[in-house]
Amino acid sequence: MSDREVPRVFFSYSHDTQAHKDHVRRFATFLHSRIGLEVVLDQWYDGSRIDWSLWATRHLKAADFVIAVASPRYRERADGDAPPDEGRGAQYESAMLRNKMTKDIEDGTRRILPVVLPGGSIDDIPEFLNPYSMTRYEIAEFTDEGVADLLAAITGRGKHPVPPRGRWLGGSSEPQPILASDLRWTGSSAGVRRAAASIDGRRYEDSIVLRSDTAPGYVEVELGGHYQRFSTVAGVLDDAADRFQVGRFRVVVDGKPRSEHEVALGKPAAIDLDVTGALKLRLEMSRPGVAASPFGSAAVVITRRRGRPPELALGDPTVT
Repeated sequence: MSDREVPRVFFSYSHDTQAHKDHVRRFATFLHSRIGLEVVLDQWYDGSRIDWSLWATRHLKAADFVIAVASPRYRERADGDAPPDEGRGAQYESAMLRNKMTKDIEDGTRRILPVVLPGGSIDDIPEFLNPYSMTRYEIAEFTDEGVADLLAAITGRGKHPVPPRGRWLGGSSEPQPILASDLRWTGSSAGVRRAAASIDGRRYEDSIVLRSDTAPGYVEVELGGHYQRFSTVAGVLDDAADRFQVGRFRVVVDGKPRSEHEVALGKPAAIDLDVTGALKLRLEMSRPGVAASPFGSAAVVITRRRGRPPELALGDPTVT
């Protein structure tokens, strides 16, 4: 990820006590140095004389997300219960955040993230952030797992993404297959693509095809534990330039080899495997007689044979 793609996160909080300021700085440092977010914290910018209201305005506008750190003084100042000359910075920032919520509550809800640090209380989240009716982020510890929910809100990648919806059965109990080529690929090698393929005189419109000089020849598919069977036909392409090549296919389920077949032109192999509860499917394609893989047993190196690349395909691979 480039620096321009790293989310910029602004910390809005109040200087309740020196201990609270130190606690906030430790959390900001963890997100900046360990997690890799671009964090903006006022304590890191006090090396010169600054117009703090202008500073806050600029950084709040530039931020992708705002972490609003709950504390008793922050809640009072954000909710208008503090004297006007007390905690002016927190009052100014929270006023801008309230304005953001009023202008566009959906966008404000997505971008303004109320955080409760270890030892804090939900009751210290300002009322305008709706602490009990909207999501809040209670940080138990400064660890990867401790900030997982907060990072999911920032990256948009939750722990349990919605699986692909199957075809509606209309009351039928017969499960419907889904093309593996349509599922999310978590990895693939050069030369592997989704395309139509003809194998042993039959055309498969939604296949996984390999035509490449590079290695390894593989596709990794995210299953997420939602499927029971994997089925496909493995073979040499009918239009292969090298009509005497032999292809090797291997299916790896959650890191364990489950099936291996050698095929030739006009002699495909039907593959049908139980993948109940499996999280990841890896499909490997190569020509035999290859050198050992520098990546270990999880990868297959593809080399030329008689000067021609492999010309292989998995016809209409499906999961059910």
